[in-house]
Amino acid sequence: MPIVAIFLIGLSGDGENWQHMLFNVVPRAASRTLLLLAFTGALTACIGIVSAWLVASCDFPFRRLLSVALVLPLAIPSYLAAYAFGEFLDFTGPVQSLYRSLFGFASARDYSFPDVRSLGGAVLVMSAVLYPYVYLACRSMFLMQGRAAADVARTLGAGPFRVFSRVQIPMARPAIMVGLTLVMMETLNDIGAVEYLGVNTLTFSIYDTWLNRGSLAGAAQIASVLLVFVVLLLWIERRARRRQRFASQKTTAVTIDAVRLKLSGWRGWGAALLCALPVIVGFVVPVAVLAGFAARRLGDFTEPRLIKALGHSVAVSSSAALLTVILAFVLAYAARTDRSRLTAGASRLASLGYGIPGTVLGIGVLIPLAGFDNFLDGMLRQSLGISSGLLLSGTGFAIVYAATVRFLTMAEGTIDAGFQKLSPHLDMAARTLGRNGLQTLSQVLLPNMRPAVLTAALLVFIETLKELSATILLRPFNFNTLATLVYEDASRSKVQDASVAAIIIILAGLVPVILVSRSLDRPRRSAGSP
Repeated sequence: MPIVAIFLIGLSGDGENWQHMLFNVVPRAASRTLLLLAFTGALTACIGIVSAWLVASCDFPFRRLLSVALVLPLAIPSYLAAYAFGEFLDFTGPVQSLYRSLFGFASARDYSFPDVRSLGGAVLVMSAVLYPYVYLACRSMFLMQGRAAADVARTLGAGPFRVFSRVQIPMARPAIMVGLTLVMMETLNDIGAVEYLGVNTLTFSIYDTWLNRGSLAGAAQIASVLLVFVVLLLWIERRARRRQRFASQKTTAVTIDAVRLKLSGWRGWGAALLCALPVIVGFVVPVAVLAGFAARRLGDFTEPRLIKALGHSVAVSSSAALLTVILAFVLAYAARTDRSRLTAGASRLASLGYGIPGTVLGIGVLIPLAGFDNFLDGMLRQSLGISSGLLLSGTGFAIVYAATVRFLTMAEGTIDAGFQKLSPHLDMAARTLGRNGLQTLSQVLLPNMRPAVLTAALLVFIETLKELSATILLRPFNFNTLATLVYEDASRSKVQDASVAAIIIILAGLVPVILVSRSLDRPRRSAGSP
């Protein structure tokens, strides 16, 4: 429905408006978007691939600690990182203050310093918090596929770095493309960071055209262009995943720790520094800046507007988690019990929501819901003389609906993975013991699926808590979540006032990151181990 609504609204605009968008707005915004995607993709690929190879194939000081810490930037939403870096690299921030004191400069006119509010600054911020998508995909692939091929290459005389460039990188290409696709999806979805850093992307142009210029049809037309980028990224990801078999051969029974390349001396410390830098830039700096501001505003934890925003966030996120998990469970259970084209097609169709940026979802969700509200209100006024108001579009339901569409893929994938761990023989055994389908589901499958269901609900809850793009467009008047509260304060250059809400968001985001880190840190058994 959101996609259909976007195209219908776009077609309703007049030709002159579309020509103005096509010649004046779209080219500039599209070029900035392409540059941001290209540079962010290149930088995240470099950081993610190198760090994943080092922790998977080499042994150096603090390797085990850094292999877990490299995931931590996932807990930092890109808009919070942008606000933190804006303060950190500002004229009054610690970096420029130290720079002036070292070289004796008195004012900004005495020296030049890179401006973080630029395309380069946006690339730095995005790459700093999004590289873990590439890191996780590549680390897993290097651990799975690299041992046998790497050992054979070494027996043929190839050195470690030649093995890395000529053997392991080509075999990891599918994983790299999947990680880069996720990075670019998140980059397209961002609105808070690009607006704060002054980069006019297609996503920001949608927001600006709708709310600041009052042209809904123009915003829908730009959203249609943005969907072309999304379709292209999804196509690339599908092709990469089709080639996954090339890179997922059976691993040998050799213990990985025993065959890691030992790096000692300056090489070992250099590898540790290379892996520590992304953690420092992507996690330590944003947390230190925001925590420093929050420490001076401990009284804000009891501020009424923060408590109200926290209540809205919890209510919206809980509702989205509940609704999403129910729908995801239905899809995953249907795929388990009925392996037909219909159920497979339904799951594939539901997975498209994650690829739609939040601003595009905002337009596609709000207009149909507002149309329904107006229709119902008009009918009740005419027949009963009462007004129903905006039941759907004027409440948090619109945010819940958008979050459900966007994060259904995440929940469905988690629950389906839980079902994959349960043997189909469980269902058959329960049926032979006299249980019907409903009893099998409630008494056998659901108790075993509780961890997967709770994990899916937790992931959706936290992602909805952090979501900004769709929430800005869909929230009712005088309705703030933690994310929009931070956005409003940062838009007024009051990042310090937003620090307490920002720390709450980061602490919540650490929960799934800790779960991922624990799974990475779990000792790997060799193929012959019990």
